[in-house]
Amino acid sequence: MTDHRLEYPATARNRDAILDVLRGVLPASGLVLEVASGSGEHVVHFARAFPGLTFQPSDPEDAALQSIAAWTQDSGLTNIKPPVMLDAASSHWPVTAAGAILCINMIHISPWDASEGLFHGAARLLSAGAPLYLYGPYRRADVVTAPSNEAFDESLKARNPEWGLRDLEAVTALARDNGFSGPAITEMPANNLSVAFRRM
Repeated sequence: MTDHRLEYPATARNRDAILDVLRGVLPASGLVLEVASGSGEHVVHFARAFPGLTFQPSDPEDAALQSIAAWTQDSGLTNIKPPVMLDAASSHWPVTAAGAILCINMIHISPWDASEGLFHGAARLLSAGAPLYLYGPYRRADVVTAPSNEAFDESLKARNPEWGLRDLEAVTALARDNGFSGPAITEMPANNLSVAFRRM
C-alpha cells in the first residue's frame, strides 16, 4: 500500500516553537483554517495540542492533499476536517468563515498575488479580533538580514523569479489595507518570525 505521507525536516524543527506562540494567539474554540498546509505535519501537531479546536487544512497541490489526508488518518484525531483544495490567490475559497487562519512558510514560496489573495480571503472569513497568523523569514527595514536568509532568498528567486523573502513592511501595509491591525511579532529560531495580525 502506497504511503502518501510527505515529510519535511523543517516541520519537526519548528513545530513546537510555533505551538508555543499559538497558545497565545488561537481562540479557545472554533474553526482554524490552515492555508497552504503542505505535508499536513503541522496541522496534526496543532490539532493534538488544541483538542477544543477544529482544524481545516488546505492546499492547492494534489500531492499535499493526499499527504494531509494520510497524516490525519494515521493520527486518529477527530478534530481535523478532510483537506480542501484552496489556492490563496483565488477569489473563491471553499471555506466561508473561520475563527482563525494559519499560514506557515507560504508567503516567500509563492507569487505576491498569493499574499494579496491571502489577506483578501482572511478579511472575508474572519470576524473582529480574530487572528491571521503567519510564520517564515522576512526582510525588515531596521534589521540586517541574516546571511542564511540572503542565501535562501537567492535560491528561491533562482527557482522562480516571483518568489523570495518579502519585506515585512509591505506585508503589514497589505494587512492594513485589508482591515487588519499592526503585527504582533515574535522572534523565532533560524531567523524566522511569527507574525500575528488581528481583524479590526
